[in-house]
Amino acid sequence: MTVTDPVGSEQVESEQAPSSLGRAAARTLATTTKSVPQMQGISSRWLLKLLPWVEVAAGSYRVNRRLSYAVGDGRVTFTTTGAQVRVIPPELGELAPLRGFDDEDVLTELADRFTQREYAPGDALVEFGSPADEVHLLAHGKITKIGTGAYGDQVVLGTLADGDHFGDSALIDDGGIWEFTAKAVTTCTVLSLPRTAFDDVLTRSETLRAHLADYRARGAAASNDHGEAEISLASGHDGEPVLP
Repeated sequence: MTVTDPVGSEQVESEQAPSSLGRAAARTLATTTKSVPQMQGISSRWLLKLLPWVEVAAGSYRVNRRLSYAVGDGRVTFTTTGAQVRVIPPELGELAPLRGFDDEDVLTELADRFTQREYAPGDALVEFGSPADEVHLLAHGKITKIGTGAYGDQVVLGTLADGDHFGDSALIDDGGIWEFTAKAVTTCTVLSLPRTAFDDVLTRSETLRAHLADYRARGAAASNDHGEAEISLASGHDGEPVLP
């Protein structure tokens, strides 16, 4: 027969740990301790004290950005304001006929003449055989150039992406045609300059006319398949060589 001692049971229960915090411990956890800034020169609190805060009912702010671009990297750079895209005028120097042209006023006027167009996937920008009377700058998206292969089938001649361009020969060549079809692979934003708009600026700019005349003169010189200046070479010998 087992006899339970009630006094011993109460003593065991009293020695068990409490299931909740006491008042002093709870107050310690609820009270935050703030330390003094150790380096006031770089502390955000110190900066907030120096800024001239002004209370307003509502407003907006603008973050200034630094515009950077590099002419000569083969790609055209643009600026975007909301949904409006504009080519940076000096970046028009990426076009072969305008390479080295530094009249910023004329370049700015040409940049203002470009028209922004939006294309959906599958849309054709230009068709094979149609008049090549525009230059196109691809601001955003992907375009494929489709032509005719060696056996008469359609082949992809190349792919264009952000910053690429095509049709710059239309600025100096009258009556040319597109030798390929350009189709949008993705949603594209394209800036286009018609030949008529370019001619309007050309008739009023003497510096641009002189630059294009010099460009045509350089282009008329003989060149090899890589676009390098052709050098005439000749070799020969007199008599029969003595073989060992």
